[in-house]
Amino acid sequence: MSQLIGEFDCKLDAKGRLMVPSGLKKQLPAVDAEGLVIHRGFEKHLTIYAKAEWDKITAELAQLNSFEKKTREFIRYFTRGATELSLDASGRVLLPKSLLEYAGIGAEVVLACQFNKIEVWAKDVYDTQLDNEPENFANLAEEVMGERNKDV
Repeated sequence: MSQLIGEFDCKLDAKGRLMVPSGLKKQLPAVDAEGLVIHRGFEKHLTIYAKAEWDKITAELAQLNSFEKKTREFIRYFTRGATELSLDASGRVLLPKSLLEYAGIGAEVVLACQFNKIEVWAKDVYDTQLDNEPENFANLAEEVMGERNKDV
């Protein structure tokens, strides 16, 4: 799968359906045939994967030692609420009400692409998060990425 890119401001209709933006749909050529999977993100947002990507992740999870309590808990929380999505004839997906409630998502959402996934945020929460950007983003970049590129 190619790396997804972009941020998309969207609106849900009254039934909780999301029109997949054309710019994003172009990046997901197999979405009509394979579908998508949505689940709870690590913070109060939702995460969407192409079904093939989700299958890779769950295959990795299946290799973990399920006799360890922390592993079972992680898998349980990570997969909680996971739901397959399919596009209707109009290019919309119906987002599960329980997941929308979990993430506090109303009518306005932001789809934020990150590599192999799409984060779905309530617009106000996403905007607030970006308003709280670290004072010195360069220091954060050095802290997170500095060691990785030391030998380059």
